[in-house]
Amino acid sequence: MSVVPRGASWWMRVRQMWDRFSVYLPIILMGLMALATYWLVRNTPTVAEITHAAEPQHAPDYFMRDFSLKIFDQHGRLKSEMVGTQGRHFPDTDTLEIEQPRIRAISKEGRVTTARAMRAVINADGSEVQLFENAVLIRDAVKMSTMETQPRSELHSEFLHLFANTEIIRTHLPVELVRGAQDRFTADHLVYDNLDRVLQLQGRVHGTLAARKPKPQ
Repeated sequence: MSVVPRGASWWMRVRQMWDRFSVYLPIILMGLMALATYWLVRNTPTVAEITHAAEPQHAPDYFMRDFSLKIFDQHGRLKSEMVGTQGRHFPDTDTLEIEQPRIRAISKEGRVTTARAMRAVINADGSEVQLFENAVLIRDAVKMSTMETQPRSELHSEFLHLFANTEIIRTHLPVELVRGAQDRFTADHLVYDNLDRVLQLQGRVHGTLAARKPKPQ
């Protein structure tokens, strides 16, 4: 069941908060998709080729430990970085499972966005990323060209499902949105479409908005 907050002004403030928060979403998705390039190592010829097809089993065929992947732009500036304590590739599902993933993305304007969780699962082409247990997306505070400061924004849940091709974030578990020190929203489920800029907070929805100081005349 979707819940639409009462009051146009209240809803507009929620939309404005989420619009600012969501700007970094494509950056995170691009950083995660870059991990798929690592899988090219699977095409490296092995010493001994298997002559018969074995029944696929859910067992990893290669490991990575304490790894770091960095993406740079054409000028040598760091665009994104991902580290993990352990990575395992499973050939039967063609997925990469990462323990304690930490992602950092930097926009052209220098805005820093981070994502973390206890575990991540990425599909073959990097188009779907699932973050499990204490999943957090954070966009740091930034000062705009107008000298206005956009506060730190956070998204918390035990599960976040990111779809790179359609730029959608989805979770069927309780979720919390935090903006600044006092603005806070909670819901039972969330679906966010970044292309259409449509946010759905479903189930029991609660929100707290701090009073804004009037601008000096």
